[in-house]
Formats: sequence, C-alpha cells, structure tokens
Amino acid sequence: MPLTARLHSLLAAIALVGACSSGDRLEPLNQGPPLPSGIDGPEVAVDGLEVGHRLMAAGEYQLALRAYTRAAGQDGATVDVLSAIGSANLRLGRLGQAELFLHRALERDPNFVPALNNLGVVLMERGNYGEASRVFRAAFALDSGQSAQIRENLRVSLAKFENTGYVDPNNNKLSLVRRGNGRYLLLSTP
Repeated sequence: MPLTARLHSLLAAIALVGACSSGDRLEPLNQGPPLPSGIDGPEVAVDGLEVGHRLMAAGEYQLALRAYTRAAGQDGATVDVLSAIGSANLRLGRLGQAELFLHRALERDPNFVPALNNLGVVLMERGNYGEASRVFRAAFALDSGQSAQIRENLRVSLAKFENTGYVDPNNNKLSLVRRGNGRYLLLSTP
C-alpha cells in the first residue's frame, strides 16, 4: 500500500474515533474500575520535609537534600525547611552551605533548637570552639537540658574550648611510646 494511502486510512481512523467520543469532555486515560467501598482515592503527595527526614535517617543525604528543596518549593523557606537543608549539607560535608542555611533558619526563628544544635556542630567542625560553645549553651537553655545529644555537644565544645592549646585539629588521639634511654616517640592514631 503506498504511503499516501496509509496516511489517508490513518486519518480516517482518527476521525472515526473522534466522532465516536463524546466531544464535550476528555476522559482520563488512567481511569480504572471504581475503588472498593471504604477506600479513599489517592492521597495528596507526601510532604517533602517528611520524605527528607526519612531519607536522612536512612543515610541518603543527597536524596534528602532534594526532598528538602522540593519542600521549600511547596511550603516556602520555613525555619524547618532551612534547618533541614542545612543539616543535609552538613552530612554531605558542605560546611559553608550548611552554615549559611542554618543562619537563615535562625534569622526566621532564633530559638529553633535543632538549627542551633546543628550550627554548633558546623562551628565545631570548623574549629570555632568558642562560638560553638555559645551556640550549644543557647540550645541547651532553650531545650531545658532535656536532650542528651545537646548536653554532650555542649560538654565536648567546652572541653575543646578550654583546652584549645592541646586539641589536635584532626581529632586524633595522641600517645607516647618509649624508644629507650629517655627517648619518646609521639604517635598519632586516627
């Protein structure tokens, strides 16, 4: 059959299908049988913030960051979303971005404990022990000392701040090994 004849038969078939349909509205293609009684229809998409929290718990930090970014597009730049984006960046090792988003979250709500704690962690990672101690103190006070994590973070930051002259920036443990005749070798263990 020549190409023009095929084209004409295809156009005729399309016209026939169009004439058979109810011209006033289009039917959805994915409409299946009705749902059983007692079962609601499909729900609204899951909250991006909740999806991100689940992905963070699973160790999928890059995917969590994407979910938090979608949540920002849906809900706006709320303190929860900004703090979550900062936390995901912290887990990805992007300290500058994490600090930026955590500061933005704290601009919206200076008393948001999760953002304060995570900002303290960023500051500790950067070696700013004094500032980290101040931030952890604020988080500890706002939390009324209920979180063991914040209490431990405050303790560690205060210890490092008070002993900054003795702190190894790589957090290595140091040990002395005697080499004989009063000679010692300083070893670093990761």
